Amino acid sequence: MPSYTARSKRQSRAESRNQPATVGLLRSINRAAVLDTIRRYSPISRSEIAQRLGLSLPTVMRIVDGLQAEDLVRNGGKGESTGGRPSPLLEFNGNAYAVVGADLGGSRMYGTVADLSGNIQYEVYLPRSSDHVQQLFRLLDDLLAAPRPDGQQVRGIAVGVPGITRAREGVVTYAPSLSWRELPLASLLSEHYDLPVFIENDVNLAALGEMSFGAGQGARDLIAVTVGIGIGAGVIIGGAIYRGHNQAAGEIGYLLPSLQALGKRYDEFGAFEAQASCLGLAERARRAAAERGLVQANASFASDLTAEDVYAAARQGEAWARQAVAETADLLALAIANMAALLNPEVVILGGSVSGAGDLLIEPIIARLQGVVPFPPRVVASQLGYRATAMGAIMLVLGATSEFFVVSRVP
Repeated sequence: MPSYTARSKRQSRAESRNQPATVGLLRSINRAAVLDTIRRYSPISRSEIAQRLGLSLPTVMRIVDGLQAEDLVRNGGKGESTGGRPSPLLEFNGNAYAVVGADLGGSRMYGTVADLSGNIQYEVYLPRSSDHVQQLFRLLDDLLAAPRPDGQQVRGIAVGVPGITRAREGVVTYAPSLSWRELPLASLLSEHYDLPVFIENDVNLAALGEMSFGAGQGARDLIAVTVGIGIGAGVIIGGAIYRGHNQAAGEIGYLLPSLQALGKRYDEFGAFEAQASCLGLAERARRAAAERGLVQANASFASDLTAEDVYAAARQGEAWARQAVAETADLLALAIANMAALLNPEVVILGGSVSGAGDLLIEPIIARLQGVVPFPPRVVASQLGYRATAMGAIMLVLGATSEFFVVSRVP
């Protein structure tokens, strides 16, 4: 009995020490749930928020007061009367703040200034230069100098990087196309800008953007696949980015497309993206054209061919192009089948260069998945296109600056 009493006291002291943290976390989760519900269902009454989330009305009212003080929520008129006084409605005040988002993937740097509702107020492109960090400073300077509505504050900066990042530290572990290794990018930017700065993999941000504003709305388990110079996937599980142990989840460019890829070393681009990326598609198309004697007839054909050229030729019925596109459908279906078997996503969204080739790829991929896995996901083209990463920046900054979580339980 004495040992039980001693253990109980120790346990009670531990519980007492943990109680403030537990209560604080619960308050943060409840606040996030209320904000997410208002964002998704405005205009909405306090009583409906309480009913949807299973919270008490006084708790909801207290949280709403705080959100209104922060200007994230505002009054949205009156609801319909059911015999008594109509309930006042609330709406998400997306215009109160702006987010600066930058996408470093592809052949150009792209950036936006957008409000929290996803309305783009300003956007700019810069061609790639040899000094990527200085070019990023120029891009962000341009974005921050852009005019904004009166009173609108910038809530933060989010940068999407085509490579592996340690998001919490703001360090780019490895970005082959930028020649960056172990670059403390968030620290470098924070020295120049007096704003919260966040660094994330570009395709992770694209997945957030599609879930919140694009083809993934309503889904909480999804994968966004972006095909460009390289190829990568952003994985969303339960409404949140899944990063993996080394922050490298979704690096599907390193998938092994065949047994022949085993035992080889891939220090830069992976075995899968060497075949399935835009560069891989163009190379396979050149080989298919060479087999038909087309390269010899046109000397510039081999060097100038792009993925867009291949898609255009396929639509015109060119056999060499249709062969290359069919091979791309095979490769993407293989990757999607493997991801579906492992993660069981509701939807897979194809973005990057392939988003404009959905008419050539989506149906063939769907056909290849039938019977291969028990629950094939929906496969759709991106709705946001090249803006997906910048749209994801909005949700990343909102989440990181207001303890905001996407709540998957809300119906």
